Amino acid sequence: MSLGLLPEWRYFRIIVILLVLFILLLGSFLNTQVSLLVPLFSGQESFHPVTNIMFLKTHKTASSTVMNILYRFTEKRNLTVALPAGQLFHLGYPWLFLTKYVEGFKDLNGTFNIMCNHLRFNPTEVEKVMPNNTFYFSILRNPVAQLESAFVYYKGYVPAFQKTKSLNEFLASPLKYYNETLSIKNIYARNNMWFDFGYDNNRRGEGYVRDAIREIQWRFQLILISDYFDESMVLLRNTLRWELDDVVYFKLNSRSEKSIQNLTRENRERVKEWCALDWELYRHFNRTFWQKLRAVVGLKRLAREVALLRERQRELMDVCIQDGRPKNKTQIKDANLKPYQSGEADILGYNLKQHLDNETLARCQRMVMPEIQYMAHLYSQQFPTNPPKKIRLQ
Repeated sequence: MSLGLLPEWRYFRIIVILLVLFILLLGSFLNTQVSLLVPLFSGQESFHPVTNIMFLKTHKTASSTVMNILYRFTEKRNLTVALPAGQLFHLGYPWLFLTKYVEGFKDLNGTFNIMCNHLRFNPTEVEKVMPNNTFYFSILRNPVAQLESAFVYYKGYVPAFQKTKSLNEFLASPLKYYNETLSIKNIYARNNMWFDFGYDNNRRGEGYVRDAIREIQWRFQLILISDYFDESMVLLRNTLRWELDDVVYFKLNSRSEKSIQNLTRENRERVKEWCALDWELYRHFNRTFWQKLRAVVGLKRLAREVALLRERQRELMDVCIQDGRPKNKTQIKDANLKPYQSGEADILGYNLKQHLDNETLARCQRMVMPEIQYMAHLYSQQFPTNPPKKIRLQ
């Protein structure tokens, strides 16, 4: 290159730099998240989303909403789901999971892409159903809110709850109502999340707790926190290399405010003692959750991605939902979209807007479909020659 051409080359470099800066500023102005437009990781692997997933669906932790996300991803990618056999709606819960609870386990050579229905975790049996490269994750909730939700939802089923008027009354003297010998029926009354992970919800001891938490951390690559649900979805999307729309959601299986009980400050502290195993579990994985968020996403990008997620959610709500808000069971017009009602909970659902085109209608239906109906739908798709699931909504 001659010396006479050097200034022109410098000018060209300056123009290129200015052009790049202009594009970045324009992207910021348009609220465009650059990380959503380019691969999240370097290398060939970054182009392939994770598709072999085991989600441990814990109780009363927003897990129904996560299940809906996984079901929609299943249909989008034409994947297979490990569904409950015959007329079952859970994978053997509350008993420890066994492969016999999965429809088609033997016929499909024992491996599925997705497992996300309620089960009590039994790793050796789960590993027979899922591929070796399966991604394991679950979700936890502050035990104070989790127990309150369980009390209302399972009020008529759990012996420990049946003779009490409120959770405040129960917490004033829990051993007056709780019978440890009825552990299977009373699992929702004490350390229910701990039980879901396959452990004894009545056992104590620092060594036992420490070893169990260490084992959970070894078996599960990610534990989300439902108290920070949008942040959890951002972390999940980045970890699994999914698209933004894969984790956009509408709240499912939520209750009306009138069915939520307010606990006294004293009883909120009593929950932490009564459900000490769940409290230790939650405290530990709440810490690791934020550590992973900082490492995988970073707090600045987290704020931007949460904003994008909420903006997309508002857009879809405006497209899909009549009146833009959930309805109680008496207001829901489509029986296929009515959620299961349990205990004293007033479970909300959605009415869709009328006159949607077929493609939009199908997408909106999937986003608001309650878990029982969605499972029955997928079951009929995967096993068209089997008798369909009989749905009971009360």
